[in-house]
Amino acid sequence: MIKAAVLGYGTVGSGVYNVIRENRELINERAGQEIEIKYVLDLRKFPGDPVEKVLTDSFDDIVNDPEVKIVVEVMGGTGAAYEFTKRSLEAGKNVCTSNKELVAEHGLELMSIARENEVNYFFEASCGGGIPIIRAINDCLTADAIDQITGILNGTTNFILTEMTQKDGVSFSKVLKQAQENGFAERDPSADIDAYDPARKIAILSSIIFGSSVDYKDVYTEGIRKISAEDIRYASTLGYAVKLLAEAKKTGDGIRVYVAPFLLAEDHPLYPVNGVMNAVYVHGNMLGDAVFTGAGAGSLPTASAVVADVIDAARHDGKRAYCGWKHDEKLALASNDSIKRRFLVRIYTEDQADANKVFAPDGFLDTVSVGELEDEVAFITGEMTEQEFAAKYKEFGKAISRLRFY
Repeated sequence: MIKAAVLGYGTVGSGVYNVIRENRELINERAGQEIEIKYVLDLRKFPGDPVEKVLTDSFDDIVNDPEVKIVVEVMGGTGAAYEFTKRSLEAGKNVCTSNKELVAEHGLELMSIARENEVNYFFEASCGGGIPIIRAINDCLTADAIDQITGILNGTTNFILTEMTQKDGVSFSKVLKQAQENGFAERDPSADIDAYDPARKIAILSSIIFGSSVDYKDVYTEGIRKISAEDIRYASTLGYAVKLLAEAKKTGDGIRVYVAPFLLAEDHPLYPVNGVMNAVYVHGNMLGDAVFTGAGAGSLPTASAVVADVIDAARHDGKRAYCGWKHDEKLALASNDSIKRRFLVRIYTEDQADANKVFAPDGFLDTVSVGELEDEVAFITGEMTEQEFAAKYKEFGKAISRLRFY
């Protein structure tokens, strides 16, 4: 038997507790031994809940108990969660977490502490919710040199963009409010709609794929706050979908990592991924293309990924599991300035002459087909680098909006 403790009995913590209780026989069989939750740490009381008998309000009960070999951190944030994780690893306990903020901020340090103490730090649920992408990279794709990973890594933004696409003309603000009412978005949705959440996730995945630590603060990050119903209409008319993509790619200039909304064509494998679903596209030099799709959030999907890590921790009790994130040095990212793309640019009708001078487009799109938009037109640029486009866009200075083609 191996004993575990869960830090936090919120959405994910209660899910972890219930998954282990409901699937006890299956989990024990796959772990090779019985897993028992000895403690659940929470300051609140839950009268009548089965968890009541294992509740504690003292972390010291857990860290000082030699029977506890696995600690599940699902508290969130980088305050107490960081302190408790660090102390658990230093005490020789394996730690499993869904906390992408903590992994992105302190993962390099915590991985190093885990190595020093011959234990494991597992964080499958920190990227893509219930999608087993980290385990796939570490265990299933180890024969491949992965040179690209592209993902829809945030269920909130994917839900918003899907609703705006499927309900023609609905505004960003209205759909955001709906997402909050449905529990898909927080009261302060900045981490999602400003793309800090997927930036952290792609930084973690990049660190695993390329071996060295990628700082999420170095990732070019652009969210969906400015996406309008009109942008969505143009995309749909052209046969594209607007998707918030997080990408890490090895190029001749180095490794590029960025997050931004893109116009995605119908033949791309991530095009049909809608609602709160997440998906990750991986390219390996031997495998070629592979796509992993699943629920990106929610109590049970996330808890399922956490419990898979608990099983892995039980299997590796007393020994280290392989993880591609193995080097302590920070990875310097290449600039995105030389990436070549086309861009969709919306302008006011009266500025067409100036747009012709600056961008020289091959004509303008018919606004009638996108809902008779008044006083504006749009055009698609030729292929140019990000740097070239930024200079022209600044020189023009009168555009309504712009979107990148993937």
